[in-house]
Amino acid sequence: MSYTISIGDALAELDRFDAILDVRSPGEFAQDHLPGAENWPVLDDEERRIVGTLYKQDPLEARRLGATLVARNVARLLDERTGGRPKTWRPLVYCWRGGQRSLSLHWFLGQIGFRSRQLVGGYKAYREQVRGDLDLLPARFRYRVLCGLTGCGKTRLLHALAAEGAQVLDLEALAAHRGSVLGSLPQRPQPSQKLFDSALWTTLRGLDPSRPVFVESESRKIGRITLPAPLLAAMHGQGEPMWLDMPEPGRVELLLQDYAHFAADVDGFCALLQSLVPLRGHARVEAWQAQARAGDWPGVFANLMREHYDPGYASSLRRHFPALAQVQPVLVPDGAPDTLRQVARTLLG
Repeated sequence: MSYTISIGDALAELDRFDAILDVRSPGEFAQDHLPGAENWPVLDDEERRIVGTLYKQDPLEARRLGATLVARNVARLLDERTGGRPKTWRPLVYCWRGGQRSLSLHWFLGQIGFRSRQLVGGYKAYREQVRGDLDLLPARFRYRVLCGLTGCGKTRLLHALAAEGAQVLDLEALAAHRGSVLGSLPQRPQPSQKLFDSALWTTLRGLDPSRPVFVESESRKIGRITLPAPLLAAMHGQGEPMWLDMPEPGRVELLLQDYAHFAADVDGFCALLQSLVPLRGHARVEAWQAQARAGDWPGVFANLMREHYDPGYASSLRRHFPALAQVQPVLVPDGAPDTLRQVARTLLG
């Protein structure tokens, strides 16, 4: 019986492993990892740095030190994390390239009697698979693209559609960002690009190509996350655009809810607006900042919509979705949950 497994076979039966053990350092793990993986580091970040620096000076001594540190850490992991596991426990073990780090833990698990498997090629093979799949997967689906001006409830309607059983791709949730200069989420940093790619890959693999996928129109970047070009091409080229139309008072109310946290961080809000000076000029940005400092949040959001967001967004949508000119608008009277639920049911009906 083979005790290694290829990336293709591993991904095909990923949910059949009892655990997925990533033996890389915590810093490597935080950047990205296989779906559902646990971090069992055989070298921590500082140990990895020390061994890597030493290797440039004395490879033999670096290997000796690395082996010593790995042995200590593997002993601790076995002591702390394997007690009570049945003999049938079947973990998948991987490191960066399927080399010595994963082999060390995999070998000991096998000697104990566990049904361990080592991933050939490690994380590097997984990353190559994800990148290749993201070139191909987006074209498999039929997209119904929610378009509309800022604050018209596109994201909330996506959630309402999901609650009604629709198939939804929520890119802003995956990117942890609302997609505008003000779009950072409080207390929730964005993932790394690689971690976003993994989350998107996992989501796309779980979708049914025979059913439409509802998605919000997005630009190339959501915060600092870049969307794969094949996904944007599929949304723009084969997507069915839908125009959501909400009256301005409803839009302002939703923006007040979404960005309520800025009331406690006016300086932070004004600093973000400063980045709009090259587009809108000093005078206009300073007027918005003055409104914010005066506590006129309805006024500043209304002006931002009319003077910044709406002109640019409308132009971008017309460029990417020429068919919007012939689309009958979907009226969304307000952002109340009952309203969005009814709109969702109408769209699905």
